[in-house]
Amino acid sequence: MAITLRQSDADFEQRFAAFLLTKREVSADVDAVVRKIITRVCAEGDAALVDYTQKFEQADLRSLGIAVSKDDIAQAYDAADPQTIEALKFARDRIRAHHERQRPQDDRYTDAAGVELGSRWTAIEAVGLYVPGGTASYPSSVLMSAVPASVAGVERIVMAVPAPHGIINPLVLVAADLTGISEIYRVGGAQAIAALAHGTETIKPVAKIVGPGNAYVAAAKRQVFGTVGIDMIAGPSEVLVVADGSNDPDWIAADLLAQAEHDVSAQSILITDDAGFAKAVEQAVERQLKGLSRAATAAASWRDFGAVILVQRIEASLPLVDRIAAEHVELAIDEPEAFLARMRNAGAVFLGRHTPEVIGDYVGGSNHVLPTARSARFSSGLSVLDFVKRTSILKLGPEQLRALAPAAIALAKAEGLDAHGRSVAIRLNL
Repeated sequence: MAITLRQSDADFEQRFAAFLLTKREVSADVDAVVRKIITRVCAEGDAALVDYTQKFEQADLRSLGIAVSKDDIAQAYDAADPQTIEALKFARDRIRAHHERQRPQDDRYTDAAGVELGSRWTAIEAVGLYVPGGTASYPSSVLMSAVPASVAGVERIVMAVPAPHGIINPLVLVAADLTGISEIYRVGGAQAIAALAHGTETIKPVAKIVGPGNAYVAAAKRQVFGTVGIDMIAGPSEVLVVADGSNDPDWIAADLLAQAEHDVSAQSILITDDAGFAKAVEQAVERQLKGLSRAATAAASWRDFGAVILVQRIEASLPLVDRIAAEHVELAIDEPEAFLARMRNAGAVFLGRHTPEVIGDYVGGSNHVLPTARSARFSSGLSVLDFVKRTSILKLGPEQLRALAPAAIALAKAEGLDAHGRSVAIRLNL
């Protein structure tokens, strides 16, 4: 049973603070193992990938090949349900249309001193997309990573996906093909991250790696950061639903369970000002659990990490929402826009009773790769901006240099950097 916190209780602040500190996944100390894997991939290249894939995935890359072939893609289309392929195309087009609006614009202007300033945006040259295998192998996640990279203008988009027993979800390969990815490798885990960052005989290195993974993948991303860029270290998924008593309890229960079925460490939170409604939602959760194919996972998530927070007024939940800083926030209330205007922290917000978070997972158009574990306090979801970089531009003529020189020389002198000052002064014969 999910915990219940009442804002009116004397110990609420203490209990809420403790709730925020709850760790939802216990990370094994894998750093040493991952460091060894990275070192070996750097030294042995493809041979290390073949060995680790046989050991961890029970797949023989010597016969399968490290790279996925065009024939493999064709077979994936044959194996995939045609209706699902059409759904992927529909989702891709909506995601692309939204992300097209995120392209940043170059800027150049001349200030009052006649100095020309500006910035120029360029796409990252090569990006690696890591796609988890097994039960977490979601074709929708391929779209969410690949489409913004494509819109940004990334010239080389590479995908690495584990192939347990040599098998890759056909829909993952179809999704990759639908987004124009032709360079796909049957490699997973920390060894895939190492190969993308440092390269092997078969896999050329990339400049940035994006995508979620297990503790080994997360540790590998941390360790290669600096050699390459990374997007974020993703944790278990979460949803926070702010709902008043006017909602159908079954709707809200379905939203909470949609998150809970992801993982036993996922978290579903309900904030409401109606105790009777909260009870009805909890009862609906128990009823709906019985019909889920992933009932055991969802039940464990709701039992161990679910929460119902009772507030005196919906407006009083605003500071709590910002402190939780959830990955997904649903505002199933009468005036969601007014509430949103006062909010600060959330990965994504879903406004109104007819906007379930699941639409954002698939076909809404916005990105579902979002900050978790309260990192929405300081970071954003994946976007086109993650696949471009900004270069500053500055241009002076003789007159502009003469106007700016005295202050520059004075600051260089104050910092004890003589060569800095001379770099300016020598141009003016000072």
